[in-house]
Amino acid sequence: MHWRLVLPVKEAQRAKTRLHAPPPLSRPDLARAIALDTLHAVCRALPPGDVLTITSDPVVGPATAALGARVVPDPGAGLNAAVSAGIAAARALDEQAGVAVLLGDLPALRPQDLLEALHECAAHPRALVPDHDGTGTVLLTARPGVTVEPSFGPGSAARHGEFATVLTPDLPRLRQDVDDLAALQAAVALGVGTHTTQILGAARDQRTAAN
Repeated sequence: MHWRLVLPVKEAQRAKTRLHAPPPLSRPDLARAIALDTLHAVCRALPPGDVLTITSDPVVGPATAALGARVVPDPGAGLNAAVSAGIAAARALDEQAGVAVLLGDLPALRPQDLLEALHECAAHPRALVPDHDGTGTVLLTARPGVTVEPSFGPGSAARHGEFATVLTPDLPRLRQDVDDLAALQAAVALGVGTHTTQILGAARDQRTAAN
């Protein structure tokens, strides 16, 4: 299955408002690092030209382009509008490709995790992989020619599950999204990417120096 992957990334100043990062961590910087780690993992799993990042963030957009992936401007009307814009752009590029939507808050994601999940999703017209607690959606897919209506937000797994096959692969790094500090700690325990590791390490060094 040839996939086009849609990766929505909210502008960092407005992202992850429930993630109360302890000082000296900056919430926008941490949200951006998490998104960049997700983006880099995706672009190692798939050809970057098959990746569409839906964002207006001034750092994530150029980073996407530098990797060879495509940037689609965020229409600014919320997550589902951004996802819909990405799906439309992906379909316009190649109607014969499947479309996958992956949320950009998976700092522990490894390329092989995404590839394994997409392989499993390919067997179904529409499929979803819920997050670690089973209520949210981290991955939503549709085969070529199959429509999909995004309904992300709290409780999205139940809504998507009304029209998509629910898959629960044993892929904790894929399913560990980060919305709050406890989820961040869980992702760190799994092993996060370079950007998140660096920003957490810099904050730790600053706290040590201050003491």
